[in-house]
Amino acid sequence: QVRPVESGGGLVQAGGSLRLSCVVSGSNFRLNTMAWYRQAPGKQRDLVARVTTGGDTNYADSVKGRFTISRDNAKNAVYLQMNSLKPEDTAVYYCNTYLVAVSRNDWGQGTQVTVSS
Repeated sequence: QVRPVESGGGLVQAGGSLRLSCVVSGSNFRLNTMAWYRQAPGKQRDLVARVTTGGDTNYADSVKGRFTISRDNAKNAVYLQMNSLKPEDTAVYYCNTYLVAVSRNDWGQGTQVTVSS
């Protein structure tokens, strides 16, 4: 069973930084595309950032230049460094693993990020 587990959320003031971590068990991690999504109350879950097996990255326009996604295949981990946080970044952040070969998605339980103004 593939199980992503997030950590690192919390409460921070606007302009501050947080680093989210996600460790994945039960999979051949290096074969998975990894991503972070977020969902604010009453809104849909949206892609924040993605990193492919080859290390290519893409970001939502709203976070470009502020957030950085990275992966460590040796640790089965993916990270999201979030700088210059804004109140509109407040959401539950979810780690997602996607195994292209079988079109399989797995989700973590989410971690709350709250940015105060």
